[in-house]
Amino acid sequence: MPDTAVLLTTPLHALHRELGAKMVPFAGYEMPVSYPAGIMAEHRHCRESAALFDVSHMGQLRLLGDDAARALESLVPMDVAGLAVGKQRYAFFTNASGGILDDLMITQREHDLFVIVNAACKDADTRHLITNIGHRCTVQPLPDRALLALQGPKAFMALGRMNADVASLTFMTGMTAMLAGAECFVTRSGYTGEDGFEISVPADQAEALARALLEQPEVQPAGLGARDTLRLEAGLCLYGHDINETTTPVEAGLTWAIQKVRRAGGDRHGGYPGSAAIDGQLATGASTKRVGLVGLERVPVREGAVIVDAQGHKLGHVTSGTLSPTVNQPIAMAYLAANHALPNHEVYAEVRGKRQPMRVSPMPFAPHRYFRG
Repeated sequence: MPDTAVLLTTPLHALHRELGAKMVPFAGYEMPVSYPAGIMAEHRHCRESAALFDVSHMGQLRLLGDDAARALESLVPMDVAGLAVGKQRYAFFTNASGGILDDLMITQREHDLFVIVNAACKDADTRHLITNIGHRCTVQPLPDRALLALQGPKAFMALGRMNADVASLTFMTGMTAMLAGAECFVTRSGYTGEDGFEISVPADQAEALARALLEQPEVQPAGLGARDTLRLEAGLCLYGHDINETTTPVEAGLTWAIQKVRRAGGDRHGGYPGSAAIDGQLATGASTKRVGLVGLERVPVREGAVIVDAQGHKLGHVTSGTLSPTVNQPIAMAYLAANHALPNHEVYAEVRGKRQPMRVSPMPFAPHRYFRG
């Protein structure tokens, strides 16, 4: 981003400054990467208690109209029409070759579909929706709303004190709830692998809500640094890194998100961009696959590192990597040739001219602890 570009800020910007956050540019916004405790402490606090993240840079939209669910199905390979009120689903927009344009969260509410998209893609996603289905439903961006993520095994205790009704939510469900005097839409979901909640709140009430949450004994603030190490341990993709317009859902290992009804032979199969390519890969497999890797030596392996075999032949590349605070080993996600994407298969990452041994490992690296009821 050029130096002259003006960074946007979220409604919590002043609070981040007050809390001593280290601010960095991210997706056109000035965002907190960490607070004085540091990324490692914030990561561990989320795994042990409850961490509050500002994710107000994400895009929030409503789709309104009787045809909204079927209209959205023309752009994603998910079962949207069959989504019950209060239920949430992970989805992705695809292009004509089956690549992923963005990943998103969809919740069926009583009078609309509530959609959350990635910050860097929100303008393009809004145009994509209006251009392709704007004649079938109303596409309404919600720039006047902030988004907070309260994550960790004690998140339900902190939020439950403010509104006991939220305890009735299970993983991937949502409800309207009053929190600190604000009418919020709360889903039991998140991006850390832990139990937790995402809270859509009017922007002008976001700071009061964040302060009320931070007053709870379990809750401490956490920034983008911990958010990234947590989601990587959870084996969750970051758009623009682990998935993009050149990776298909089959290559990315995201076929679990494509319901049977939308696959070949299903009642509402196809009809979305790239469906033929994706159906073909579902039938025959992909030549490359996203895998987890664990380092056998304590050398962090970062995004972009080339993966080779023992003879030095290129097999693929790393898309995300870190030294895992929970596993206490280097972990990474990479795309490998399918014949090398085998459990416990040993490969090598090229790091500063040296080959670091790594082993193909199942994901998540740290177990998911979602609350399913």
